Amino acid sequence: MVKDSKKKEDKPKESQFKKFLIKRAPIYLAAIAILVIFIVPDLTKSDLQSSYRQTLTEEENLVVDSLMKYNGPNEEGYNLKDAISNEISEEYPKENIYDNKNTKVNVVVSKIEKEMYQVVFNFESHKDDFHYDWNIDMETGDVKGNDEDSKYIIDLVDFYD
Repeated sequence: MVKDSKKKEDKPKESQFKKFLIKRAPIYLAAIAILVIFIVPDLTKSDLQSSYRQTLTEEENLVVDSLMKYNGPNEEGYNLKDAISNEISEEYPKENIYDNKNTKVNVVVSKIEKEMYQVVFNFESHKDDFHYDWNIDMETGDVKGNDEDSKYIIDLVDFYD
């Protein structure tokens, strides 16, 4: 009788949880693969706004956000950020230009007066450069372009139907 009890002790018990995991391992691997292939790239996708926000202070972010939300006298729809993004996407129609290592987006915010700021937006890539220079009055929300390209973008926003 003693020998029978030793034989039973030598044989380790299999865990029910381990059996459960082994049986469903292909399903879990497939789920992880789907996450990695489809979900993660969308979460790490770059865009215009994420390209410059990391380098600005809180006050500068507030000014740039107000500028990018400017939508002219229409007060709805097309805004400055959309106009800039469309200009860039027209130049680079089939590329994700923000993920390219040669792409640089630089935004400089300078205080001119009490509530008046100058925002200089520089977009540089392997193919072309865009430079915009605006003044924004934070009190009234008025935006004025300081060069021809900046005025053109403001006109796109102001006269958008």
